[in-house]
Amino acid sequence: MPAYFVTSTGTDIGKTFVTAGLIRTLRASARPVAAFKPVVSGYDSSVVETSDPAVLLRAMGQAVTADAIAAIAPWRFRAPIAPDLAAAREARAIDFDALVAFSRKIIAAGADVVFIEGVGGIMVPLDAERTVLDWMMALDIPLLLVVGGYLGTISHTLTALDVLRRRGLRVVAIVVSESERNPVELGETVASIARFSGATAVIGLPRLPPGIHTHPAFDRIAALL
Repeated sequence: MPAYFVTSTGTDIGKTFVTAGLIRTLRASARPVAAFKPVVSGYDSSVVETSDPAVLLRAMGQAVTADAIAAIAPWRFRAPIAPDLAAAREARAIDFDALVAFSRKIIAAGADVVFIEGVGGIMVPLDAERTVLDWMMALDIPLLLVVGGYLGTISHTLTALDVLRRRGLRVVAIVVSESERNPVELGETVASIARFSGATAVIGLPRLPPGIHTHPAFDRIAALL
C-alpha cells in the first residue's frame, strides 16, 4: 500500500495541518487512511486535545485517548526543542533502530494510504548521530515536503529539495502552507519555487479560517498519491 513521509524545512510550518487535511480528503473519497507521528517534542500531557497526535486522531475519526496517542506517537517529549535534546532532558533517548522498525511495521500493516509525519525539519537530530534525513533514507518512501510562505522560504525550500534529491529520495509534491505573515503573495512564492522544482509539483495552500478543513489544494495533493 502507498506510504508517504511528511517532512518540512522547519518546525511549526504546517506538517500536521496538511496531513490532517489529506486524511479528511482521502476519507471523503472512501480511501482508508492511517497516520502516525512517531516522534513528538513539545508534548504537554495537560493539554492533550491540542497536540499534534490529537489532531491526527480526530482527522481519522478516532477518539483522543491515552492509548490511541501512544499507538501513533510512541516517542513523546515535553520540551519544545529538537527531539534528541528533549529526550536528554528526560534522561531518555530515541532508539533509532526501534523507530525505523516501528515505521516499517505500520507501513506493512497499514491502510490503503499511510502517512508518517516527521518531526521538525529534514535535518533535525534524533540522536547523537542520526537525523530525520537518516530516518527517511532508511524507509525510502515518497515524501511530501511542506514549506512556509515566510521571507526566506524559497532558499530554504530549494536547499531542502536539493539535499533530498542528492540522497535519492523522491518528493511527490511541495506544499507551500501560507504563513501568518507573508511578505510575498502565496501565488508568487509558489511560482518562484516551481521555476526550480523540475517535475515536482508545487501546490499553494492558503491559511484557512478556524474550523475549515477542506480546500481544493488538498484535492490536488491527494490526486498525486
